[in-house]
Amino acid sequence: MCRLCAEFGLTYHSSRKDLSRREVLDGLAAGGLAASLAAWPKAAFADTPDDEVVRIGYLPITDATALLVAHAKGFFEAEGLKAEKPVLVRGWAPIVEAFVAGKFNLVHLLKPVAFWMRYNNHVPVKVMAWAHTNGSALVVGKGTNINSFSDLGGKQIAVPFWYSIHNIVLQYALRQSGLTPVIKPQDAPLKANETNLQVLAPPDMPPALAAHKIAGYIVAEPFNAMGELAAGGKILRFTGDIWKNHPCCVVCMPQPLIERKPEWTQKVINAIVRAEIYASQHKAEVAELLSRDGAGYLPMPAPVVKRAMTLYTDNPSYLSSGAIKHPDWHNGRIDFQPWPYPSATRTIVEAMNKTLVAGDRTFLAKLDPDFVVKDLVNYDFVRNALTRYPDWKRDPSVNASDPYARAEVLAL
Repeated sequence: MCRLCAEFGLTYHSSRKDLSRREVLDGLAAGGLAASLAAWPKAAFADTPDDEVVRIGYLPITDATALLVAHAKGFFEAEGLKAEKPVLVRGWAPIVEAFVAGKFNLVHLLKPVAFWMRYNNHVPVKVMAWAHTNGSALVVGKGTNINSFSDLGGKQIAVPFWYSIHNIVLQYALRQSGLTPVIKPQDAPLKANETNLQVLAPPDMPPALAAHKIAGYIVAEPFNAMGELAAGGKILRFTGDIWKNHPCCVVCMPQPLIERKPEWTQKVINAIVRAEIYASQHKAEVAELLSRDGAGYLPMPAPVVKRAMTLYTDNPSYLSSGAIKHPDWHNGRIDFQPWPYPSATRTIVEAMNKTLVAGDRTFLAKLDPDFVVKDLVNYDFVRNALTRYPDWKRDPSVNASDPYARAEVLAL
């Protein structure tokens, strides 16, 4: 077991009993979560307290930064809101279940999860803003002789969720490299051109890599930094170097709550936008704040979180190894830009129809990208907040002459 993983209690469980548990929790579209959501009347959100308190659920990843900074820096209070201490949740399926059950009214979700909820399970979730851009990577073992995506043939790779940007980007890269993504039992024989995918919760990934149960994993930070520092891993490629300034996690709220409390909702989004601007301008400080050496929102020590948020093109080894092939894109390892570009939503819908996932995926073929662009995202509140806090335009990814539009760039 890797040292830091042991310290944080992050252990890889290989027993059949634990795998069944993980499949129930993390096997979106494999039946478990689908059955849970189907039990809700009309797939609606459960009634939430009518006290206008902000209740946040989050995973221990840097994707949650905007929500956590808004709480830590008092931005909710500055808007006249009361916010409870954010609740850390270990996996994606548990946070979705808790969100639908009414435990949280503000969460960050993988963007493909949001449209899976809305269009497959008819849960009226709304994307309110992007939580961040970039912020993920593919980590492989240093001793595996894996130096490019083409070396992943015959290997086992973990993704955090089937409906994730990670799965989309990984499978795009595999196809571009002449490989075929498959979903098979871990002990099933693989062809030389097949890469087998499995779902693991992010905290399970570094210990699984250290235990040589997988050849690599693709996930959000700071689990890539942890893989580098404590699990014998190396960054094969940053996802933001494949899809330029891609979204990943998005800020989500229940549509009935938004419609019932528009003034309250605007204050929430004002705080989120302000937090993203602050995080983009103070990454090292924010990393310290979020770490266990600061306010303790994340269980990792400050050096791990700082690496995850700040170390990028200034590390020559990333350039020489090919982990970064597009330094001219001027990305950060993670960036914070709240505007939900419609072009990216359209790209995700189109890409998911080419992406292998477990479970019933028939709803994907029925999705009209133009309809999803208009229906999934509420642009009004975030646009109002961005007008109030115009410093977001200083982000190098934002086109100052037309800040609300962009062209998507994917290049392996």
